[in-house]
Order: sequence, then structure tokens, then C-alpha cells
Amino acid sequence: MPTLEDELRRLMADDTARLHAAPDLLERVVRSHRARRSRVKAVAVAASVAAALVVVGGPAVYLSAGPAPTAGGPGTTSAVPEPPAIDDTPPAPTEPANLGDLGDGKEFGHVKVGYLPERLVWGNWSIDHGDSYSTSYNYKGDDEGSYRVQIFVYENGAVQELEDRLQTYRDEEEGQEVTVGGRSGYQVVTNVGEDGMAGTPTLFLKLGDRQWAEITFSPVYAKEFRDAEAVTAELNRIGEGLTSTL
Repeated sequence: MPTLEDELRRLMADDTARLHAAPDLLERVVRSHRARRSRVKAVAVAASVAAALVVVGGPAVYLSAGPAPTAGGPGTTSAVPEPPAIDDTPPAPTEPANLGDLGDGKEFGHVKVGYLPERLVWGNWSIDHGDSYSTSYNYKGDDEGSYRVQIFVYENGAVQELEDRLQTYRDEEEGQEVTVGGRSGYQVVTNVGEDGMAGTPTLFLKLGDRQWAEITFSPVYAKEFRDAEAVTAELNRIGEGLTSTL
């Protein structure tokens, strides 16, 4: 019984003359086919040997299809450090320190309050920015955070900032220069029209070369007086009774 190869030879020999193919074409095809099978077998054997490789008494051995990589050359793998984590959490806000227990509130920082209008008491609130600080006064039973009268004090570096504000009022022709208790000052109604209010009556008073005070009436408190002149009179009385301990 003829083999597959014999049959192929016969068929190709019959067509050789017509196709003008080389007489040894079949042999070359067969040899090429066998060579490919031999290479496949060799690769399979090499893979089996690599998989079965056992390390005894020394470092592991690895097979490579190409040249061994060199430091810094192609094929080199180096550990890349991960970038540091970015902390995008905003810092928690910090509140300025207060002035501590002010007792009745008539002495705080470097000033003493000699006069307060009737019924006003310390509002149990103060704030300290270092060169500037403040406290306020209220009626008993008023909502926490509200105020009737508030006093700010500016010292040293904060004085220049205040004088810049005063110059702005002068330039815009708001308010007027005053003298209270023999000390120079400036009187103005600030925040006019804010929140529908008539404004905040304010007295700035120079207590010394390195110290100024700002005395304000809340718009709600100012309404309790019969007119603007009565408000000014009370502001001036508080200013006259204010003394420096600096």
C-alpha cells in the first residue's frame, strides 16, 4: 500500500512538466516539514528542562533568550519610589485666644473702663489678637454672641492699620475730628446700610502714642436713644472714663 509521501511524489511528478517545477520540490517540502518538527521538539525539551531545574546549594539559575541585562542598560528593571502622598486636607481653623476671666469686664488688656451705660454687664466674651483685642457688653439675658457696646483696643503695630482706616474716612469725608476728655479722636457712623441698619455709631479715641480705642454701639442699641446726639453723648462718656494701663 503506497504511503502518503509516495502518493505525493506521484501526483507532483505528473504535474512537473506542466508546471515546470523543480523535480526535487517534494523532497525539499518534506525536509522543511521535518526540520520544523525537529525545532519544535528542541524548544519543547528546553522548556521542560528549565521548568524542572532544581537549585541545590546556590542561587537560582534563569534561562534567557537574549543577552544578560547590564546595569543601566536595556532590560534593567529598577524600583521606582512612589511619590509622597499629598495631604489636601485644609488645616483646621484656630481661634484667637481670649483674654481670660475678666471678672466684671471693666478691666481688660491694658485698659480700664470707668463708665458703662445703665444695665450693661460684661458679655462673657473677649478675643485677643496680640496687638489688638476686644470685649463687649450686653443686657442680662441677651442672646449669646450679640452685643450692645463693644470696645476694641489697638496697640503697637496695629495702630498704623487703624490710622490708615481713619485716613480713609477723612479722605471720603465721613465722620469728624473730635476731642473727648482732652484726647483727640474721630467720630463716624460705620457700616451704614448693612443689613438694613442705620449704621454703627463709633468713637475712635487716642489713649497714647502706641494705643487707640474704638468704642461702638450696635445699631439695635443705638435705637434705644432718643436721637443721634444722645448716642454721641453716651459714646463720649465711655471714652472719657477709659484709661490706659500701658
